Amino acid sequence: MQYLIDASVYVFRAYYSMPDDMVDADGNPVNALYGFCRFLGDFMEQVNPEYVAVLFDESLSSSFRTEIYPEYKANRDPAPEELKRQFMQCRRYTRALGVMELASPHYEADDLIGTLVEHGRTASRPSTIVSRDKDLTQLLSKEDVFWDFAGKGKLGYEKIPEVFGVWPEQIADFLALAGDAVDNIKGVPGVGKKTAEALLSHFGSLGGIYDNLHRVHEVNVRGAKSLADKLETHREAAMLARRLTGIACDAPIEDAETAMQRSVPKLGDINALFDEAGIGTALRRQAERIADLSRY
Repeated sequence: MQYLIDASVYVFRAYYSMPDDMVDADGNPVNALYGFCRFLGDFMEQVNPEYVAVLFDESLSSSFRTEIYPEYKANRDPAPEELKRQFMQCRRYTRALGVMELASPHYEADDLIGTLVEHGRTASRPSTIVSRDKDLTQLLSKEDVFWDFAGKGKLGYEKIPEVFGVWPEQIADFLALAGDAVDNIKGVPGVGKKTAEALLSHFGSLGGIYDNLHRVHEVNVRGAKSLADKLETHREAAMLARRLTGIACDAPIEDAETAMQRSVPKLGDINALFDEAGIGTALRRQAERIADLSRY
């Protein structure tokens, strides 16, 4: 099993949940750093993985999706400077912990995770995706796991419809139909989540829906009689949205097999970072325990 961690989810979670008066000697906030280090340290102690990678987002404005649709994620405010600084510190900690970390200006963390999932399949190694972002469930096969660490827990392929309403392979189509406000993807006007679920349950995929517009009135949802017209009117928007909601699995990643194999933590680098941030003994001792685990 390989473990692929969606870092931004846990950095943001720490930033908004840890006290904002946690600062270093120069007054710089370190709350996100502390919370992320605790999360990653807890994870490494609990799982002790052989293959693991932590994937970060580098830019909201330079991904290939923005080239396709300039309004993609344009509704999001830029990360504050104090958080950008902590993101870089979180990446330093990850590297010092002996764990692969990676970001790309052209691909999002989701795409890097998707690429490593495909790499794992080539090596006959299933993946556990550690995240709270439902978009990533589209990557699951029957051997893979979606793990909301310290949240809802582990979900296998068969559990995804119970939680998210559709099968993993339908997630990108679902988001293209219903839209995704978080990413500023509009979808098809007048098609909400329940209608999208019903359409996909009936026809299987976005392509199946558009191949059978003449039968859409059969679906047991409110407004079914006018639904085909809405779908036809907004066909181009739906297809554009689908290009945005699908995860790319072909990002260029060099020597992924070797990079994902964890190494012994560099305790000197970790202590230097913690000295700068004014972080005390508990996380240092945890790093020492992780170093001991990694040697066996």
